[in-house]
Amino acid sequence: MTQTPFTTRPELSGDFGMVASTHWLASSVGMSVLDRGGNAADAAVAAAFVLHVVEPHLNGPGGEVPILLWDPADERVRVIAGQGVTPEAADIERFQSLGLDMVPGSGTLAATVPGAFAAWMLLLQQWGSWRLRDVLEPAISYAEHGWPVSAAIAGTIDTVSELFLTDWHHSATTWLPGGHRPEPGSRMRNPELAATWRRLLAEAESVAVTGREAEIEAARRVFYQGFVAEAIDEHCRKPFRDSSGERHTGLLTGADLAAWECPIEEPLSYDYSDYTVYKTGPWGQGPVFLQQLALLSGFDLTAAGHLSADYIHTVVESAKLAFADREAWYGDPDAVDVPIADLLSPVYNKDRRSLIGPHASMALRPGSPGGRTPVLAALASATANPSEPGWTAGIGEPTVSVDGSTRGDTCHLDVIDRNGLMISATPSGGWLQSSPTIEGLGFCLGSRAQMTWLQPGLPSSLRPGTRPRTTLTPSMATRDGRPYLAFGTPGGDQQDQWSLLFFLAHVHFGLGLQAAIDAPMLHSTHFPSSFWPRKSEPGGLVLESRIPDSVVAELARRGHVVEVTDGWSLGRLSAVGPDPLTGFLRAAANPRGGQGYAVGR
Repeated sequence: MTQTPFTTRPELSGDFGMVASTHWLASSVGMSVLDRGGNAADAAVAAAFVLHVVEPHLNGPGGEVPILLWDPADERVRVIAGQGVTPEAADIERFQSLGLDMVPGSGTLAATVPGAFAAWMLLLQQWGSWRLRDVLEPAISYAEHGWPVSAAIAGTIDTVSELFLTDWHHSATTWLPGGHRPEPGSRMRNPELAATWRRLLAEAESVAVTGREAEIEAARRVFYQGFVAEAIDEHCRKPFRDSSGERHTGLLTGADLAAWECPIEEPLSYDYSDYTVYKTGPWGQGPVFLQQLALLSGFDLTAAGHLSADYIHTVVESAKLAFADREAWYGDPDAVDVPIADLLSPVYNKDRRSLIGPHASMALRPGSPGGRTPVLAALASATANPSEPGWTAGIGEPTVSVDGSTRGDTCHLDVIDRNGLMISATPSGGWLQSSPTIEGLGFCLGSRAQMTWLQPGLPSSLRPGTRPRTTLTPSMATRDGRPYLAFGTPGGDQQDQWSLLFFLAHVHFGLGLQAAIDAPMLHSTHFPSSFWPRKSEPGGLVLESRIPDSVVAELARRGHVVEVTDGWSLGRLSAVGPDPLTGFLRAAANPRGGQGYAVGR
């Protein structure tokens, strides 16, 4: 008799609609939209704006979001590329003149054009059916009347409270009511954000336009050319202390916002057995998922056994090679030539696969796609481990405290409706701990420019008006050409490691969505972090303690620098999709952290 794998909660099944996200309030709001006749686009936008409110330490309107979308009307996957660009004034010389060798991880110097608002407006305008006022109302209500503070929000605010009180004064006004950290479980409000959305709606609706789509476009102009852009411009002219320990003014201007439009792009994809996996272009790290699949296609993972030492070693060594290529080759394809076809080619991956030996590699080994010579940032060698200055509070994902005990993160959201419209999105940025709250708006700017290098000539060098190479990476898969899965997780550099483990557990070992999410997780810290101060831990391998001691010992024997962490601490995955065998829709969400939930019927 086959034993049913352990799950922390049931995998949901139904035929009306499914919503899964990193916060139960957002999932509930998304489902309520479906129940009231909205489609998956309406539900995703409503849930996303609730996430801005209830997880302000993980995302916000000033951040960014890549969105993958399966449209049943033409049976295609599209990318809504909600990653804003660097300011026109942001060049390497400008930062070097300030005595900086890295873009700070916090403050306004690291700000890019907010991409999230435009991306959600584009989704609502072209694929939704509801008016903007209707999808914004739940977020406005939570911001006005309050939501329950999670322990993570309270802990994050506590970490940066001294900074707020001494330097980021409006952040203190917003996040330290009465001058004190909010207690877990208490009610938190953000009336300033609610007022921002009410004013934006009033101005958009006052324009003499007809039709839902025109009204949404008017709202986009209010944000990027009206009072929101004006407040952002004024905010960036003020000096704020950042992770360098110094006070700097920002470079982002209203003109930068007015000049940017969110593009819709074709995804990259890779065929793996009966599945085709879709990711963003190389302005995100998504192609490393595809590169890992290309490498792993030459191994018999099923025979190795799920979470065996052989399996983990093979997956981790493949990740090291793929992420080394990320460091050497990925950047905004609008600005640099990324050899993505070569990176995914069978010949290239056969050669790269031969580098995987019986012992853990300690080197950062990018390849030479098409015979090109790889170049790494001077600070990106696998032995690089820059020391942190004493002043580290306020940096964003992945760490917000001096000792690393409090971690920043991101959000994730998956939705499918009964007509087959399917969405996967990873909202992030605009973290309350990483950028001063904007007076008059109630939200913060993002800090994605920290992911660029202040060294000329690299694909991910800082360049004016280009996208930083973000870590945000939603996933989508079809099976035999039919829609199958939308999935993803927060987690910075770990996103395309945890998501890959989920996918492999499902594809190779037959685990259901919930069982694959609940299964023990792990990740490598071998390659340079995308976040300030860009640290790396050569050979580093973090494992949840539920992985057997014998497997841990064998991995250490093979040379991995093993760290065993709490058994339920890695990843915040969620997933939705149609079951081709039953015709039902499915959904699952991660129990780790006690916030994520899937709902559906």
